Order: sequence, then structure tokens, then C-alpha cells
Amino acid sequence: MDRLSEIEVNHELPPNYEELKKAANRSSWQERLEAVEELGQWNHPKTIDVLTHRMNHDTVYSVQEAAYRKLLAFGEEVQPPSKAKGELIKGVGKILVRIKKSLPEGHSYEEFKEKLRKTRLDVYNSYEGDKGEDFDAWLEQTWASLTRR
Repeated sequence: MDRLSEIEVNHELPPNYEELKKAANRSSWQERLEAVEELGQWNHPKTIDVLTHRMNHDTVYSVQEAAYRKLLAFGEEVQPPSKAKGELIKGVGKILVRIKKSLPEGHSYEEFKEKLRKTRLDVYNSYEGDKGEDFDAWLEQTWASLTRR
């Protein structure tokens, strides 16, 4: 296969479509992003449906944006996604307070972070993907501001 045909978009359904569709809906934003990138090489109505869903409903902006770019490359008429304001996951404040309360008095930020990752990977993963390099600073500041009442 020559280099030019490697970068051409396929108009068939990928042979691993079902696995890519599942990956596009996993809790890990990294897996969703990888699935979007691969699905974006296959211009087919079913892949367009998955990409459109990710663009409109993913909690992580970078996944939404990747799906948008792929759809644009296919010639789809789509509006750019807007970055979510406020909570990515409803009730995140209460979730974080419950986790802090479940830890012993005087626990460290690292203990809190690890408990969040172990018990609510969906929350951890979504905010990690959304905040990027600022995730640790955001989480530590949030942890410090939570009350134990």
C-alpha cells in the first residue's frame, strides 16, 4: 500500500467497528479519544453516528473536539462543541465531600486522590481529561476547600 492510500478515508465499515463503538463509550476518556481517532478514518453512516454522539455528549472537551474535527473532515455540517461550564458530572461536590468524610481525620491529599481514583474512576477520569495539566492543582485546591461536616 502506498503512502497516499494510507491517509485516504475509507468508506466502508471498519472490521473492528463493534469494538471501536464499545471503546467510544468506555469510562476512560483516553480510550474514547483513541476510538474517535480510529473511527475518524472510516467515513460510514455508522461511524458518523458514533462520532456525532461523542461530539454532542462526551464529558471531556478534547474528545468532543476530536470527533468534531473528524466529522468536518468527512464534510459533515456540524457546529463546533462548546466547552462545558460548571460541573462535568452532576453532584460532583457531594461525591467529593463523601470521599473526604470516608477518610480518617488528617488524611493527605494523595490519600484522597487515590480513594477518588479507586472508588469513582468516572469522576476522576472525566476531570483529569477536562483539566489536563491543571488537574492536580484543581483537585488539591478542591480537596482543601471541602468541609468535613
